[in-house]
Amino acid sequence: MIPVTAMSPLTTALSRMFELLAEGAPAESFAEVTAAAVAAGLGGAELTEVRRAAETASRVRRALRQHRRREAELSALFETASDLAALRDTDAVLRSIVHRARTLLGTDVAYLSLNDEAEGDTYMRVTDGSVSALFQQLRLGMGEGLGGLVAQTCRPYATAEYPTDARFHHTQPIDRAVLDEGLVAILGVPLTVGDRVLGVLFAADRAPRAFSPDEVALLSSLADHAAIALDTARLLEDTRAALDELNAAHGTIRAHNAAMRRAEQSHDQLTDLVLRGADVPEVAAAVATVLGGGIVVHDAEGAELARVAADPLPAPTSAVRASRASGHAVPTDDGWVCAVSAGAELLGSVVLSGRPDLGDADRRLFERAGVVTALLLLLRRSVAEAENRVRGELVNDLVSAPGRDPAGLVARARRLGVDLRAGHVVLVGHADDDARDRLATAAVRHARAVGGLAGAYGAHAVLVLPGMDAGNAARVAASELGTAVGGPVTVGAAGPASGPEALSAAHGEAARCLRAMLATGHSGHGASLAELGFLGVLLGDRADVNGFVAATLGPVLDYDARRGTELVHTLAAYFANGANLTRTRTALHVHVNTVVQRLERVRSLLGPDWQQPDRALEIQIALRLHQLATAD
Repeated sequence: MIPVTAMSPLTTALSRMFELLAEGAPAESFAEVTAAAVAAGLGGAELTEVRRAAETASRVRRALRQHRRREAELSALFETASDLAALRDTDAVLRSIVHRARTLLGTDVAYLSLNDEAEGDTYMRVTDGSVSALFQQLRLGMGEGLGGLVAQTCRPYATAEYPTDARFHHTQPIDRAVLDEGLVAILGVPLTVGDRVLGVLFAADRAPRAFSPDEVALLSSLADHAAIALDTARLLEDTRAALDELNAAHGTIRAHNAAMRRAEQSHDQLTDLVLRGADVPEVAAAVATVLGGGIVVHDAEGAELARVAADPLPAPTSAVRASRASGHAVPTDDGWVCAVSAGAELLGSVVLSGRPDLGDADRRLFERAGVVTALLLLLRRSVAEAENRVRGELVNDLVSAPGRDPAGLVARARRLGVDLRAGHVVLVGHADDDARDRLATAAVRHARAVGGLAGAYGAHAVLVLPGMDAGNAARVAASELGTAVGGPVTVGAAGPASGPEALSAAHGEAARCLRAMLATGHSGHGASLAELGFLGVLLGDRADVNGFVAATLGPVLDYDARRGTELVHTLAAYFANGANLTRTRTALHVHVNTVVQRLERVRSLLGPDWQQPDRALEIQIALRLHQLATAD
């Protein structure tokens, strides 16, 4: 070390160095001190000492500046952490972070963008120092521009001159917005939580600038705080939502428990009705009272079984199918429909009207009503099937072995509410093979409706019905049974008859009538032997020849009797001569016009179809029978 004399040029130079350090003078001030020492005549070792002191002072100055900058950064980060600890307004915290980023880095603009996962891009959330509305509303696709690349790669990127930097994917909207804001140098760092990128924090200048690693690190620290603020806000929001859901769930549980108690009470009430032998209308009334709406119950074929506080309506088949498929009640325009099922079998449906809005508890109660209704219908069906078996066995015994125990047959029928000693008609019905089972079921229902008996016998359905008009009963049965089975049903009838043996004989006659109808193309209709003309005479056990002649020729016979004419003789000659007018005229020894006039009179008496093949055949047979009777 060179000795220093008091107030020598060396001492003066070194003292000035310390003053400049204390004042925080710029770096060029130290070079000026060195230049002054040279001007004062310092040289050699003293000048070297001054230059070494200048370098040391410059290093100290840089260290002090770094310490002050670091102190400011730490202070800013501490304030940001304090803001996060007292987080109330997420936007306010983000604005504070962006403002501190701009201040600490000394940039013209700072801004923050967030990723939109739904849209697959990133958008501006907060800006500080921005003057362009176009820039403030900018959205960037993933990988577009500097910000889009940061958001996509989760890595910081910086550029001293963005407009000319070819590393980034430039798009017209982005470049137009950046140009409108006047930005040149841009630094962007990702906001991350774990492996998820929330957005990007930017610092930008309107002039070229190279961002140092320390500035990148500082902006990254602020970005971490911003990410924490966003994640904390999300957690708080999720927590509030969870609390709201918990409160709502608590209320729902209370309501559900109340509804369950109400449903259990209602279910017990409905079950008690079934166990006490209540019928479908009573159950329907109970359901209507509990649910406060109208109830209509249908069976599997859509027939109405009960209706309470509701207008008549057909079974909504599409809704029934949907309910059966889902296993739950389904809504309609004015209410709900629940299929009534037992396993895979559809038993019917329950329709609720006047309740378009049905809560879960009431909906389950309505579905329970469907289950109870199914139980009731199954019980009813079991009883009905047992009774139908009894009725069917009685019909079989009645038509197959009436002489075995006539008194027993009468007594068995009496227990079923049928008096075989009164007049009954016997019907035998036929349907196609695929409808045979449906015919048997429909026959039982038809017979029960009029207080009679029905059962399957062989391939046909046999009905024993109270009444005296066999033909009319056959026609009514053919129509109703055909509608029930969805196809033609042919019904032969006989009677009236009373007593087991007479009813058995009537069954045989009705079966012959059915065979005649099927053989002559009268399928799908109902009739008795007496209504089949000469076929009835041929097939009947009690051939009524006079009745057939009267039914066929009665108007002509009466006319001849009153007027003394010979219309019957003319008819016989007409058919005997092959319906030839000339030969008929010759046989009768009259003018052909007389024959024509007589036949016109016959036409007016017998109807315009008297010459049709079937009708003409009946008339000829009646003429022969009349001639035989007259000869006798």
